Amino acid sequence: MAAAQTPRTRPAASNTATWRDVSPAAVVLVGGPEDYLGSRAMDRIRAQVRAAAPDVEVTRLTAGNYEPGSLAMNVSPSLFGEQKLIEVEGLEGMNDAFLADGLRYLARPEPDAVLVLRHSGGVRGKKLLDAIKSGGWPVVDCQPLKKDADKVAFVAAEFRAASRRIDPDAVHALVNAVGAQLAELAAACSQLIADAATGVDSAMVDRYYGGRVEATAFKVADAAMAGNAPLALSTLRHALDTGADPVPLVAALASKLRSLAKVAGAQGSSSQIAKQLGMQPWLVEQAQREVRRWTPEGLVRSIQVTAEADAQVKGLSRDPVYAVEHAVTVIATSVRR
Repeated sequence: MAAAQTPRTRPAASNTATWRDVSPAAVVLVGGPEDYLGSRAMDRIRAQVRAAAPDVEVTRLTAGNYEPGSLAMNVSPSLFGEQKLIEVEGLEGMNDAFLADGLRYLARPEPDAVLVLRHSGGVRGKKLLDAIKSGGWPVVDCQPLKKDADKVAFVAAEFRAASRRIDPDAVHALVNAVGAQLAELAAACSQLIADAATGVDSAMVDRYYGGRVEATAFKVADAAMAGNAPLALSTLRHALDTGADPVPLVAALASKLRSLAKVAGAQGSSSQIAKQLGMQPWLVEQAQREVRRWTPEGLVRSIQVTAEADAQVKGLSRDPVYAVEHAVTVIATSVRR
């Protein structure tokens, strides 16, 4: 098992791992502010340790209220020689006692122990973090997935890991519907994977999550971008009547227009453009199809009116509803027939 490494055999350079493929080692650092990914990384390590050593002894410590000597005591070999797994949370708030004991432990880790350290960010404990990285122990960086392209890739990977199929349009629809929180997006993936008899398509995603504000916002945007003003306005009014906030509605319009504007001036194949712009290839292809229906003047006009609506719904107007309706109307009527 990887935890059997000793200081004499550990690698000479840091070993960057992802939360999906990290494996147990004598010391593993799980860093970064995205708690959901951090939890997934720690779950993966714990599961692998238990698979290899079902009688593993698991100990959990908190670095902020750490008592001197606790680490050495918990990693010491037991009478029966069980594998030891020590999980330490909250390194970003570690006290001086943990910093001192952690640095001491890195110099000579126990060969039958796995020490997993969770640091959510900040500069506290930098000396310890640097020692882990320079010592060559696995480091997992758990950063928030802020871009839609990253969330699309996350959903696709969740289904791939479960050996299930999901249509590209369904991936996009799912991100639009529940992509605000990563944990919620992962839960939606799990639900669809569990419930789908075969693959997942956009109709199934709409059936499960179509009532969400984010999903409704993109329905409005899709209709407007297709030049269907009556459908866009009726969907918008229904959304507003049922309590939807104008801000995410305008954000959906802006997101669609940004994609068109990026692709409009790009040269090369869809895969080349996707790499340049940090977008998924199928989203580039969709934007390329849609942008053919727009004149440069119509696209500029739509971007301008959406920017104005964004400012108005965020406090510069007494009538944010009118601001959104005006933007939707201008966009829908700017599309070439």
